[in-house]
Amino acid sequence: MAFLSRIANDVQLMFRRPPRQQYAALCYRFKKKTGDLEMLLLTSRDTGRWVIPKGWPMPGKLSHEVAAREAYEEAGVRGTVETQPLGSFGYDKVLRDGIQIPCRVQVYALEVSELAKQFKEKGERSLEWVSCEEAARRVHEPELRDLILAFAERMRATPAAIQAK
Repeated sequence: MAFLSRIANDVQLMFRRPPRQQYAALCYRFKKKTGDLEMLLLTSRDTGRWVIPKGWPMPGKLSHEVAAREAYEEAGVRGTVETQPLGSFGYDKVLRDGIQIPCRVQVYALEVSELAKQFKEKGERSLEWVSCEEAARRVHEPELRDLILAFAERMRATPAAIQAK
């Protein structure tokens, strides 16, 4: 019996796929009057959960460029995206047929400087600017929550003169 169990486990491991790669933008800005740091969250189109803009790799685009493009298509925001990732988080994407695909999402910070009136997914999602602490409360993925809080801490440690550049 142990032998059959081991074979079943080996077969299961053979067919397990590695996580699919996605790229995301952690969009942020500073309030003009108070200088408070805010993050942009949006709802997913399928479940309505609070998420950050993310998408699949695109031919001919670097990972941070994909993150910036997704931010524009999904939330209508443009700005300066960092070329080095903040980190990554994992989640299971549920497809229409119910199949779950493990995904690994590499996250890039994007300082928002422009809000578009019209963009590809306008009206398909709700958008909201919130504090970092509120953003961390709203997202479901623990690793993304940790990234948001670590980013907030990094920004608090950055001198205001550098942030205002």
